[in-house]
Amino acid sequence: MSNDAGLIERYSRYSVEETMKRLQALFAEKGLQLFSLIDHSGEAEKVGLKMRPTKLLIFGSPRAGTPLMAAAASLAIDLPLKVLVAEDTDGKVLVTYNDPEYLGARHGVPSELIKNLAGPGALIAEAVE
Repeated sequence: MSNDAGLIERYSRYSVEETMKRLQALFAEKGLQLFSLIDHSGEAEKVGLKMRPTKLLIFGSPRAGTPLMAAAASLAIDLPLKVLVAEDTDGKVLVTYNDPEYLGARHGVPSELIKNLAGPGALIAEAVE
C-alpha cells in the first residue's frame, strides 16, 4: 500500500528481528551494499527509554544510484535507500520504504532513470511473505 507521503507500507509475517535478517540476506544475495543498521529501539533502551522494536536498514547500489544523483543532485538527500521495520501498537510488523515514483517526482528524475530504484521493492515483498 502506498500513501500520499510517498511511502510504501507492507506488513511482515515475521518479527522485526527476523524481517531484518531476511532483508539483509536478500539484499546481500542481490549484490546491494548494506551501509548501516540503526536499532532505534535498542538505542532508546540504552538511555532508559522504551519504544516498540524499530530498526532502519540503509542500503543501496552506487552503480544504480550514482546516475540518479548525477541527473538530480537533490536525490542524494534520499539516497542511499532505507527500509524501516517497526512493530506497531497492535504488535504487527510494518515495513516502510520510499516509493521510487514519488522520489522521481520529488526530485525531477527522468522516468527512465528512476526505474533503477524499483528492484528493492520486489525484494522487500519477498522478505515479508
